[in-house]
Amino acid sequence: MSVYTIWESAFPAERRQEGAEVTRAIWHDMRDFDGYVGHEIVEDLDHPGHLFVVGRWESREAADAALSYRTSPNALRVDALVSAPRRRTVGRPIDVGAGLAR
Repeated sequence: MSVYTIWESAFPAERRQEGAEVTRAIWHDMRDFDGYVGHEIVEDLDHPGHLFVVGRWESREAADAALSYRTSPNALRVDALVSAPRRRTVGRPIDVGAGLAR
């Protein structure tokens, strides 16, 4: 069963652009992990710099294995840029709207 990870990050205004760039780099690297399916990075329109990354994985085990990335330079950099600790949620689809997840 595929699962989703939802990562939430909040960057202060002066770090918004750099935060988005490092987030993109992290998720580019996720492609190297077994079980990675895809992702989308979404920015909150009302609070620029508030990002959500919805990642799709083949299994919970695959998603959890990617946590080994936490000590990588990009992960350490993004942790230094956020205004509050990043949050991770793991979920499963219970309803799929037209044109969204497959």
